[in-house]
Order: sequence, then C-alpha cells, then structure tokens
Amino acid sequence: MLRIVGGEAKGRKLNIVKGKSVRPTADRVKESLFNILREEIRDNEVLDLFAGVGSLGIEALSRGAKRAVFVDKGSACARVIGKNLDILGFRERAEIYHEEVAKAVRWLAQQERKFGLVFVDPPYGSDLAEKTLEGLAGSQIVDEEGTVIVEHYWKRILPEAVGTLGLVRNEKYGDTSLSFYKYCSNKSMEP
Repeated sequence: MLRIVGGEAKGRKLNIVKGKSVRPTADRVKESLFNILREEIRDNEVLDLFAGVGSLGIEALSRGAKRAVFVDKGSACARVIGKNLDILGFRERAEIYHEEVAKAVRWLAQQERKFGLVFVDPPYGSDLAEKTLEGLAGSQIVDEEGTVIVEHYWKRILPEAVGTLGLVRNEKYGDTSLSFYKYCSNKSMEP
C-alpha cells in the first residue's frame, strides 16, 4: 500500500501501476526526505522527474507546495498520476507530461520555468541520474535557492559536482540513498 505520509492528505492511499516497471519510494524514505525538506516545501514549485505514480510530487502538494509538474514517459504512469491528483483534489495545482525526462527538461527551460525542488528517481540500473543532473545543471530550471534530490541505489556513487550543482548531503536508508544537490555560484563548487 502506498500512501501520503504528511500534510493535508496524510494517510490517504495512492493508486499504483501494476507490474515491476515502477518502484515507488518507500514510506520510511519518503517521511525522512520530507522531514529534511520541511522548510523548503511550502509555496515552492516542484518538479517530479521519473514520477512513477507521482508519490513525491503529491506528497509535496499535500505539504503545501504551490504547484507540481510530473514527468514520466510511461503512459500508464501518466494515467495513474492523473487519477491520484483527481482523487486527492490536487489537479488544479499540477501538470503532467507523458514524455522523456531529458526532452521535458529542455522544454521547461525554453518556457523559462523555475523549480525550488526537483525530485529525480530514475530506474536504479541506469545512468539516468547523472544524465539528468547534467541536463538540470545546463537548463537553469533549478531556482538559485533550489534543491535537487536524487533517489538512487546506495552502492551507486554520484558525482560531487555536476555543472552548477554541488552535492551537499547524502542519506542512506537500506538499499536507497538520497543525494541532495544545491546551486553553486562558482567553479569551487561551494554551495
């Protein structure tokens, strides 16, 4: 069972996509993540990349995020995200893009969108975490005060810096690691 762990929709269940193609963030990891981000959520624009069923972006909406944009290439995922947003009454504060993440990031950059929180949760066996960080760093869609959080397999070591993004924190929960990146203003990569 997948549920919202905090905020106005706390305890409400989310629909899931059947099969092994989607790996939702565990409630324990999600609760820890949002405890870390507590002060950064309210009134922020959120981007949920490789969104799956939308668990992270919906959790942010439940906790006071202004808007959330969900991106996933899977049509079943896009449908389930829409269904979850409708059930919880968050549809008016959300956008869903059924698209490849790299293409969506480029399009959002062309629209001059800015996000204070960006969740990146690619398939564990891929190199998409690094590629997505590169795309985000080059796109300027991460607000200067924003945070990018990458969920990944704990044995995969992500780079200390990618373009304008520097690693500022890493937390491990079982087989899952969360790596936090912030905008860095110069080549020394000091956040």
